Amino acid sequence: MLFVRVLPLNLRCLLIGMALLVAFDGRANDSDGPANPAAEVSKLMAEARALHKQYRESAALARYEQVLNQHPRYYEALWRAAMLSATIGMRYTDESRRAAYFTSARQYADRAYAVNPQGGEANYAVAFTLAQRATLLNAPQRIRLYKEMKPYAWRAVECSPNLPEAWQMLGRWHYRVAHFNVVERAYCRLFLGGTPAGASNTRAMEALRKAHELDPRRIQFCYDLARVYHNQGLTIEAMQVLELAAALPTVTSEDLETSRKCTKLLSQVRKSCGMPGDVCAPTASK
Repeated sequence: MLFVRVLPLNLRCLLIGMALLVAFDGRANDSDGPANPAAEVSKLMAEARALHKQYRESAALARYEQVLNQHPRYYEALWRAAMLSATIGMRYTDESRRAAYFTSARQYADRAYAVNPQGGEANYAVAFTLAQRATLLNAPQRIRLYKEMKPYAWRAVECSPNLPEAWQMLGRWHYRVAHFNVVERAYCRLFLGGTPAGASNTRAMEALRKAHELDPRRIQFCYDLARVYHNQGLTIEAMQVLELAAALPTVTSEDLETSRKCTKLLSQVRKSCGMPGDVCAPTASK
């Protein structure tokens, strides 16, 4: 202060003006504040959804993981990260890489369930990740997982009845458990307290029909429903669904593979009528 006082008046005024300008500029910058975290998260979520629609699953997963780094309990990011991790893992033939993705998927699914145990998406994510994990296990371990999967698969459709994937999962569960062989049923009786109750072919068809109704353009739903129809002797119904599947576009490599399966199954169904192209009479469900 003594130094300022001994300066000429005009120089003192200049220094005071500069000090005020710096102070004002600093306050202006402070008023802007840091970047809005909520806006940043919204942007990342929008990017992730867009990337997912473009079938860029790895990039979408990376965005959801960025969101979770900031908000570890963000429900939508958790269950979507679980689904993407499991989906990406399914594409690997190397079991160690598949296992790594499936483990990550189950962790995300469990976290989503912890955040919202009544969320249909979280319950579906847990059931789905269990089903994918089962592909790496031996028969007894798979049977245990199918029993563990039941409450999640059932709760998924109860909590989110408009989620077609949940109905597909429930339909697959019903059909697989209803078709346990003698050895699998004996294992359930001896070690698991009995076969999971409630599974039936009829309920499998009902659930898969619901999935198909909710999203008739999903070729995987068509294939699952037609396969159950065919195995139950419902030939006409199977052909109708497979003919619808033949008109659907194939976008991904998985769609193309499922389309080939549909074509092969349609040929089998037609042959079961006699000559290919014959008109088959409807048959009763077993």
